[in-house]
Amino acid sequence: MDTPRLTYANFEKLPVPRPVDRLDYISGACRGKSVLDIGCLDETALVKRDTQHWLHGRIGKVAERVLGVDNSPKVPDEGLVSGSNSRIVRGDATLLDLHAFGFDRVDVVVAGEFIEHIEHPLEFLRQMTRSFAGSEMLLSTPNGMSLSNTMMGVLGREVQHPDHLHNFTFKTLNTLCLRAGIPGWRIIPYHFYATEMILGSSGLKRAGTRLAASCVRGVERFTPLLSFGYIVHARL
Repeated sequence: MDTPRLTYANFEKLPVPRPVDRLDYISGACRGKSVLDIGCLDETALVKRDTQHWLHGRIGKVAERVLGVDNSPKVPDEGLVSGSNSRIVRGDATLLDLHAFGFDRVDVVVAGEFIEHIEHPLEFLRQMTRSFAGSEMLLSTPNGMSLSNTMMGVLGREVQHPDHLHNFTFKTLNTLCLRAGIPGWRIIPYHFYATEMILGSSGLKRAGTRLAASCVRGVERFTPLLSFGYIVHARL
């Protein structure tokens, strides 16, 4: 892993690469592998279910097998079959007996748009490092200093889901990885797509939203620190 080497000086130039498509990058890294997908139901964006925009579904199409874990009451006691080689069960991934579900090997742990919702992100990462040493981890989270957040701030507004407890930046994610004792990682920005707004609109509103999102992505390409979010790709 190309782990960032930061001094934490105020005017330090950060090694931030060009942003990627979040779904393409994460699902691509899961191809042919045994995947544990944490927080995968994505209650905050159920409009994406069963579309190409649903990360869990995208992973299931390319992975060898996928076990999704989510503590949502919307997951029935018997679990949900989410694909020919994937299913979702209700529970805490750090406490589950994975062998009981036929999961004797975890190549990749995915936690998409998850750590901003939990009370103790650092302890979660430490637990992942202890429980899945030798596996890869792919987590993604919104960027607290994204262009879209900045633009809303100029207008005296802030867009946050009521379940969000934390905001992260390139440096704070790097600090979390350091303190969690993760052996190696890289931090990759991902683009803004306004998927939920586009899926929930039509006509001129949808066309305007697509155009605005495209303009934001153009700026992100040249100022990646303002990208919508980050993917942490780690070796545990």
